[in-house]
Amino acid sequence: MSETKKTTEELIQNGRQIVQQWIVSENTPEAGRLDVSIKPEDIKPCVKALVETKWGYLSAITTLDHPEYTTAEGSTEKVILPDKGSIELLYHFCESAAVLTLRVMLPYENAKMDSICEIIPSATLYEREAIELIGVELVGTPTVDHLLLPDDWPANVYPLRKSFTGLDKVKGE
Repeated sequence: MSETKKTTEELIQNGRQIVQQWIVSENTPEAGRLDVSIKPEDIKPCVKALVETKWGYLSAITTLDHPEYTTAEGSTEKVILPDKGSIELLYHFCESAAVLTLRVMLPYENAKMDSICEIIPSATLYEREAIELIGVELVGTPTVDHLLLPDDWPANVYPLRKSFTGLDKVKGE
């Protein structure tokens, strides 16, 4: 006898139950989606629980840059404060039409957390992209060789951070 197909909402509810113990906050941005915020130290047990229960697959790891801003004196123009802000990593898992996103916030001054490659080896491509382009340190990722940028790219220059203004300014300093 075949198992009855679960609805998208049932899949979301099942995903929520699997990661419930690690949820700091949650949001349902649209039907069929659940975003849960978790602590950085909980990424590995949370991912392991999803993998062990066979809830979906890792479809992507994306990042968001959240710099802090100030306004210049006598102006309404917003200016990015150097080295102030946070980076958010989003681990997107899909099961049929359901999407469960694990959201992890890291401050710029400690943008470091564990790799999930020992649980999902293919995550290395996404992790290397986050390391290289936005400046997250993922401890335990199998390789940190450049994936997209040239080997002679300047250290600590991350082209997907909002503060990046181009290489001419970096090289000309």
